Amino acid sequence: MPMIRIVLAQINSTVGDLAGNCRKIIAGINQARKKGAEVIVFPELALCGYPPEDLLRKKHFLQENQRFLKSICKASKGVTVIVGFPFLEGDWLYNAAAVIQDGKVSDIYRKIALPNYGVFDEKRYFTPGSSLPVYKLGGYSFSLTICEDIWHEEFIELLKGQKLDFVINISASPFHAKKIALRDKILSFAARRLKSFVLFSNLVGGQDELVFDGSSRVISPQGNLIRTAKRFSEDQLIFDLDPNKYYSAVKPSFQDDWEVFAALKLGLADYVAKNGFKKVILGLSGGIDSSVVAGLAVIALGKENVTCLIMPSRFTSTATFSDAKKICQNLGVNYRIVEIDKILDTYSQGLARSFRGKKADITEENLQARIRGNILMAFSNKFGYLVLNTGNKSEVSCGYCTLYGDMVGGFGILKDLPKLAVYKLAQQINKAFGKKVIPDSVIKRAPSAELKPNQKDTDSLPDYKLLDPILKLYIEDDLSLNEIIKKGYKASVVKRVISMVDSSEYKRRQATIGIKITPRAFGRDRRMPVTNKFSQ
Repeated sequence: MPMIRIVLAQINSTVGDLAGNCRKIIAGINQARKKGAEVIVFPELALCGYPPEDLLRKKHFLQENQRFLKSICKASKGVTVIVGFPFLEGDWLYNAAAVIQDGKVSDIYRKIALPNYGVFDEKRYFTPGSSLPVYKLGGYSFSLTICEDIWHEEFIELLKGQKLDFVINISASPFHAKKIALRDKILSFAARRLKSFVLFSNLVGGQDELVFDGSSRVISPQGNLIRTAKRFSEDQLIFDLDPNKYYSAVKPSFQDDWEVFAALKLGLADYVAKNGFKKVILGLSGGIDSSVVAGLAVIALGKENVTCLIMPSRFTSTATFSDAKKICQNLGVNYRIVEIDKILDTYSQGLARSFRGKKADITEENLQARIRGNILMAFSNKFGYLVLNTGNKSEVSCGYCTLYGDMVGGFGILKDLPKLAVYKLAQQINKAFGKKVIPDSVIKRAPSAELKPNQKDTDSLPDYKLLDPILKLYIEDDLSLNEIIKKGYKASVVKRVISMVDSSEYKRRQATIGIKITPRAFGRDRRMPVTNKFSQ
């Protein structure tokens, strides 16, 4: 059989931008055609973007998808194009892939395995397909699958007897830490079982909480990675399928900390651009969280598009105030200093009569956080900035945050990043700049909200080296109180952590959206009732 050139075209689709996505697909076809492509493969739901959610309930939206598919067909003369789109057939809606040959739709494959866990809600919208056609092209036999189809062993067994030369899997597979390595295991297993090449074409880009890493790849019948596309950027991966050629294995590169950094960078850049913002603002305290957010924002958006507000009070230490200014100068961002003591005094005087006889407590601490939140939102309203939230997963897990205070913001970069991982991210940011834009003094200083004298996070929380592993076991692994205690943790500490997590659900319901990094993020992944009497 002659060699066949296949191009896996990973594109950054925007949900609902049918015209823009269509233009990207047509541009990708033209680009691949110039490279000699005979087959061009686009990702799952590339035409409408993923996940389209309840847009799929709008009939006009579905009809528009069909209309733009015709434009793609016109641009597909002389090549075979495979592209994902939502296909309405009578009363049934399918997550589908159009097989376009020489400008005409020759077949429509309907996804069979519909995921309905974690961030996926496909059974809410789609009907599962039922057939597994085998396609012929230039003497080759191949099968087409969509994302979840290839993740199930029973599905692989259905394909096993088909004597396939290759299997195409189009995907919108979102990133989380260690996901790329996990995917390779799945794809390798499928290739070995089917004794055929597996070609994986994945979406890339940020969509609200989700980031798609691209990382399209080709796996040999022996289960080896032999071709790989770029991670976290658009790319076209060329694969020349030749039955007489030996394909040497490519050593996979798994860089966990860098992948998290790259996912956050892409997720922020796309959220800002796709939602029409040009500039962002954040409160910079001089602590590790806000310093990391500032650094990442500059990398993702450019220093000219980032403004930092330093909002000191009488409780702000000289060291953190100095570090906050130094970080702004290191990053080259515009910054302003807005002191909050006079505003706090005005609040205190206005509330003095109502609070007579009451001792100062967390109320006065939260007032400071809410004053800062109000100031940030005032700048947002006045200048059109997007406010970046700077809270991390450890804090929001335990409710160590103030509603309408430090929880304000339109997007949370660190929302799904545990505190210990924030320190690793700081190192990645310094590495990206080639210098210590985040000083050692920030990285080594004990974390503090600085809302009262000599305050430390450990006054309210266990040490993060103890807290983060317990949170992972409870939130991500769903272990019970007793199961966590059996792992060697002190019962009183585990009870306290679980109590904080459970009692803070109402706060998380009101938190800003943020980028998914762990396998189990708050929001789409973990859905708990606010009113809940179940005891661990």
